[in-house]
Amino acid sequence: MRAVFAALLATTALPAWADTILATSTITAVTVYPDGARITREVSFTAPSAGPHDLLVTDLPASTQPGLLRLQGDQGLVFGAFSLRADRLPPREDPLTPEQEAAKAEVERLEAAERDAFAAVEAVQARVDAANARATFLASFTGALPDTATPEGLKAMADMIETETRAAREAAALARKNLWPAQQALTRVQEDLAQAQAALDALPARDADYTALSVAVEAAAAGESRLTVTHYIEGASWRPFYDLYLAREGGARLTIDRSVLVTQYTGEDWSGVDLTLSTSRPAEQAAPSTLWPEPRRIVPEGQDSEGYDSAKSGGYEDAMAAAPVAEAMPAPVVAAAGMEGDTVVYHYPRAVDVASGVEDLRLSLDKIEAEPKVMAIAVPRWDRTAFVQAEFVNTSTEPLLPGEVLLFREGVLVGGTSLGVVAPGAETSIAFGALEAIQVSRDMPRRESGQSGFISTSNEASEVAVLKVENLGAEVWPVRVIDQVPYSEQEDLEITYTAKPAVTEKNVDGQRGILAWDFDLPAGAKQEISLSYSMRWPEGMVLQ
Repeated sequence: MRAVFAALLATTALPAWADTILATSTITAVTVYPDGARITREVSFTAPSAGPHDLLVTDLPASTQPGLLRLQGDQGLVFGAFSLRADRLPPREDPLTPEQEAAKAEVERLEAAERDAFAAVEAVQARVDAANARATFLASFTGALPDTATPEGLKAMADMIETETRAAREAAALARKNLWPAQQALTRVQEDLAQAQAALDALPARDADYTALSVAVEAAAAGESRLTVTHYIEGASWRPFYDLYLAREGGARLTIDRSVLVTQYTGEDWSGVDLTLSTSRPAEQAAPSTLWPEPRRIVPEGQDSEGYDSAKSGGYEDAMAAAPVAEAMPAPVVAAAGMEGDTVVYHYPRAVDVASGVEDLRLSLDKIEAEPKVMAIAVPRWDRTAFVQAEFVNTSTEPLLPGEVLLFREGVLVGGTSLGVVAPGAETSIAFGALEAIQVSRDMPRRESGQSGFISTSNEASEVAVLKVENLGAEVWPVRVIDQVPYSEQEDLEITYTAKPAVTEKNVDGQRGILAWDFDLPAGAKQEISLSYSMRWPEGMVLQ
């Protein structure tokens, strides 16, 4: 393809490239957002003389957003107009990196070794074939003798045939013995060659689909100069990921092992870059939403609103028609300049390689230790076992961001969940799987309603439930049992309930009718809770 492109260039009228400085760039730093990335590239070039020049950087990704380019030059380098070009580009060379040069040389060495191994196998095979042909020829003797044959001559001929046949067979056997090592040597060389070729193919490659940055520069003097290019690109993202380890032996403790998952499909590899992960979202809404006046009107009862003249109302419709439509601005430049100072930013301490096409490259961050409050949560209405829950405070100075979580209890993977935002100093709770040692049940020994049932003109209904919790394990567990009773927002619907033992907390988490009992349950112990409620309403009303 590049040969065809070069031929087209030879026959097509193009700018005078002799007056243009061709250069390539090196990615030095990348800031990845939850959606998109900011790329920093360094362009080194040699100005042949002082004064103005045209600089053409030929290796920017085709998806580079031209409106978000930012340039910064060395002292003494002045740049003027710049733009991206996708056509009428000069053919570019694709020089190999030192790693690629070494890998290519190894491939070429092994290709030569493969040819030598093939030749060695063929040479041994030739000796086998020659010895077999000789033995076959000797075996083809039919035994016809000349008339002048004497007994001595016959004996000499027989001895010769025996000796030569034996020598041929021995030569064939020896050659076959050497054939196996030659074939094994060929197999090993071919395996090494396949690995070397795979290593070469795995090295970072330059993007085949590219655009060029054309910059008018003015150098103060001839010599080396450097230009820093910053641009934004789609096709990259990151998200948090957590491993949570809960242990109770020797005191409850929770370890939050934080990491991030980085994905990029930008079309070019990031090799040895300075990586920063920002929680800023420059591609999303950067300003608060706008509220418009909302007038209300009334019309005579039964009158249809059709035919209503909105043009005379001076109301909501007029406001919407007259309101200017806010256009989406290229937020990344503004947001990147103003938001990174007060958003959470993670800077990876070592240079990172992220190849294009990589999905969910995992990078470790740090660990956070917490002292959780661990208890068994039981919901007998729906579950048959209790579940372990840990309440903890974010003791770090930064928020825990939303992300996926793998849950480990006493070193064993028990499930997965998701974590919402947890501000510094805030408390949250996470469930750590079923606790089979705590068995729960909910029985209803008596259930009564009025004369015609729940949906009727009767005015009373009641229910009794017995909640049972049993600890089959070998250790004491703090237990919270959660159940519910109906609640009413009408004065005429009276709902009362009784519980034995008494309820520890009413309206759990602000939810009306949700009840909780807290107690310690020793190993082998059982606990029963009796819960009953009744509802009364006036005659002529229906319960729903």
